Amino acid sequence: MTTTTAVTAAPGPGAVTTAAATGQQRPKRKRELLSLYLAISPFYIIFAAFGIFPIIFSIYLSFHAWDGIGSMKYVGWGQYGYLIHDNEFWYSLLHTVEIWVISTVPMLMLALVIAFLLNTQIRFKTAYRVAYFIPNITSIVAIAIIFGSIFANNFGIVNSFLHALGGGQVQWLTDPWGIRVAIAAMVVWRWTGYNAIIYLAGLQAINSDLFEAARVDGASQVQTFFRITIPLLRPVILFTVIMSTIGGLQIFTESQVLIPGNSGGTNNAGETMVLYLYKQAFTQQQFGYGAALGWALFLIILIASIINWRLVQLRGRD
Repeated sequence: MTTTTAVTAAPGPGAVTTAAATGQQRPKRKRELLSLYLAISPFYIIFAAFGIFPIIFSIYLSFHAWDGIGSMKYVGWGQYGYLIHDNEFWYSLLHTVEIWVISTVPMLMLALVIAFLLNTQIRFKTAYRVAYFIPNITSIVAIAIIFGSIFANNFGIVNSFLHALGGGQVQWLTDPWGIRVAIAAMVVWRWTGYNAIIYLAGLQAINSDLFEAARVDGASQVQTFFRITIPLLRPVILFTVIMSTIGGLQIFTESQVLIPGNSGGTNNAGETMVLYLYKQAFTQQQFGYGAALGWALFLIILIASIINWRLVQLRGRD
């Protein structure tokens, strides 16, 4: 039998020197990393203070009754139980969905047509792009004041135009459906250009050879639009549909400024979910219930976004 003996070589001077150098570099490396972390820390501190903490606190607050001054009272799921049986909340949800339908659907269709026209060989394209995008960067409060004058019952521009055509006067700001139409018109005016620019960016990403080939084959503009543009723009359309859904279900300023009093006008016709949340939390000082309404709104937006995503995907498979 042969016995094998393992011999371990003793570290030489070079190895000791390398280990010592590595040990000296570690504190220096830590100081360099610390300076980098300190440089980016303001963003994370602000995000934690104004982003993460409010989310966590709103969850905690939704399980308590609190008027903003006194002590909190734990009520468990009581706020959510009351929400389920709160008729005004469901009416505000219905009003929000109605405004969303009569604003988002025509807005996206109009934005797609505008983008398609801007992508063609027309003069002053840059001026048109700027003009369509300006409403999106205009103050929404200023927009609401202007639209309040446009849809005014007695001296509004719309009623004056209808009168010139021989039509009757419409009580836009007192009739329930008139209120919703006025709010929807504000949404369409503000966001059509924004979505048109997004669609235009998507159109410019499509290979122009496809459009040239369609023209050579004798395809009309309508055929090109529905058989080439729409299918290739499906990811962009999905993005705009989801973002418009999220924004449409959070309509607030339009209703608050256009219809003073935080009531939504006649029969609360313009009371959206966010306006109802604002009224409960900051007018009636029911901050716990307001937090519960906020999380209910989050759940509704999430479900609506998933439904829209599935519908667009299924439409794409067809």
